[in-house]
Amino acid sequence: MAEEAEIAIESRLRNVGLRPTRQRIALGDLLFAKGDRHLTVEELHEEAVAAGVPVSLATVYNTLHQFTEAGLIRVLAVESTKTYFDTNVSDHHHFFVEGHNEVLDIPISNLTIDNLPEPPKGMEIAHVDVVIRLRRKQRQ
Repeated sequence: MAEEAEIAIESRLRNVGLRPTRQRIALGDLLFAKGDRHLTVEELHEEAVAAGVPVSLATVYNTLHQFTEAGLIRVLAVESTKTYFDTNVSDHHHFFVEGHNEVLDIPISNLTIDNLPEPPKGMEIAHVDVVIRLRRKQRQ
């Protein structure tokens, strides 16, 4: 990892109150160096192992959840058995390509949501997440 990238990750971690450990810095670099993307715990672990980062699957899991709580990434549950972590924390929605486990961003400006139900008394809508499931067209 380049020294500049390491310093940027350290700063990013400190800004959200996380101690910049070697493992957090290494995972943060792998996670953020490629721009906006969607990864599972297992995918990031595979990348870490391939990059020579000595880290367990449990550490990757815990680190991603710490990053989520700190607001660095967000969780995207598209299936009951698979959770993705999204490096794009801005407001947006998603396409999920079934059978290919591919997640694509939909800009917030490309989707309008009207007629939301009135929340229960004493509650307010905090956020609306939309996942539109896609499948490849059958050849005819």
